[in-house]
Amino acid sequence: MPPELVSVVITNWNGRELLAQCLPAVLKQTYTPTEVIVVDNGSHDGSAEWVGSNFPHLNLICNDTNNGFAAGSNLGIQQSAGTFVATLNNDAYTRPDWLAALVRAMQTDTRIGMCASKMLFADRPEMINAAGICLDRAGLAWERQGGEPNNGGEPGPIEVFGPCAGAALYRRAMLDDIGFFDEDFFMYLEDVDLAWRARLRGWRCLYVPDAVVHHVHSASGREGSPFKRQLLGRNKVWTIVKNYPSPALWAYLPAILAYDLGAVLFALLFQRDVNPLLGRLRSLPALPRMWAKRRAIQRRRTAAWSDLTPFIQPLATPWQVHSRYKHLMP
Repeated sequence: MPPELVSVVITNWNGRELLAQCLPAVLKQTYTPTEVIVVDNGSHDGSAEWVGSNFPHLNLICNDTNNGFAAGSNLGIQQSAGTFVATLNNDAYTRPDWLAALVRAMQTDTRIGMCASKMLFADRPEMINAAGICLDRAGLAWERQGGEPNNGGEPGPIEVFGPCAGAALYRRAMLDDIGFFDEDFFMYLEDVDLAWRARLRGWRCLYVPDAVVHHVHSASGREGSPFKRQLLGRNKVWTIVKNYPSPALWAYLPAILAYDLGAVLFALLFQRDVNPLLGRLRSLPALPRMWAKRRAIQRRRTAAWSDLTPFIQPLATPWQVHSRYKHLMP
């Protein structure tokens, strides 16, 4: 097939040391991107100046403040020229054939709008960080195959619910159809929200195990930080409100509420952590705005619930849910 124009968008905040590994790896791809765009979100560690001095041929966009991953990525996408757009975390560095593998998979079907990479822990390359997104009927999203050994796994691309935006390839036609990342999310779960919206419009996603990146997990937000836990709690509520289709939403609402209450109580009683509760409370004032977004999303929905269920996991026991995150715990 003829080559596609591919733009790579990297959003950065105070990641100068991370970019020193990320950018050279992107520029060594066997599939040469049309452009590499670095969006600097008001860094105060000299990131923008360093990129401008060492990589003057890259497209550098500088924001005055930290607008978050969603808004930063959107700005880069808006100013990109590629028919495919790759989003890449500044704390990820790619293998040379990463982009080529993603493009090959995307070209196999025009209804494939998203491709997910195999993300390995940078400090534990024998362990998978993410192989796409998993979602269950309680509305819980987690990193597919997170914590599993990197022992080959799937021999070729397979369909999954969606990609982790830390190393993903998106079709511009899909983004034009469904919209970009929701900037209200700031960061975290904005990729789950986008995958929901894409799936509701009938777009597909492939996980591409040959597209390998090494990821310094949560280098910006810090795993377990109050900041991250609040945003995850808030954004989870918004994701479900916006996207979970009726009538399945009402059928599974008791389970959704029960699992969510269980997560908050577990954090309060066993972890002495109020942040998951605070995050959910922070979601409430914006619920009317999210419901308006829901009406627009569901009005344009073309996929039936039966089209989605092959990629939505059944309900799990509480200890099974807890085990999904064991590899991230200290």
